[in-house]
Amino acid sequence: MSELNKSILQKANAAVSAGDNEGFLAFCADDIVWSTVGGETLRGKDAVRAAMQKEYVNPPAFSVHTLIAEGDWVVALGDITTAGADGQPVANAYSDVWRFRDDKMVELRAFVVPTGEHG
Repeated sequence: MSELNKSILQKANAAVSAGDNEGFLAFCADDIVWSTVGGETLRGKDAVRAAMQKEYVNPPAFSVHTLIAEGDWVVALGDITTAGADGQPVANAYSDVWRFRDDKMVELRAFVVPTGEHG
């Protein structure tokens, strides 16, 4: 199960990198809960879709350094560069904690920390 969940997450991440939001959402449960620590919580695919359309006009560039999986959980550690409010790249370190159910991503708790570097 753990290896399958890691594989699902890697495919979902590849879709995000390619700008394929719908491809990413195909890996998500309809009742997904996406929480960013210190930020907002999105409930359901439609809320995640709307946020992605707004925030990922330019797909984020990210690299996963480590994937740790156990049971229904996968933790990804890496770096992500997104566009800031001024359109300039912003570099962050991140850790995503994903929970899976029936081969779908059902819950995300994202920890995103600015590194102070420009992407």
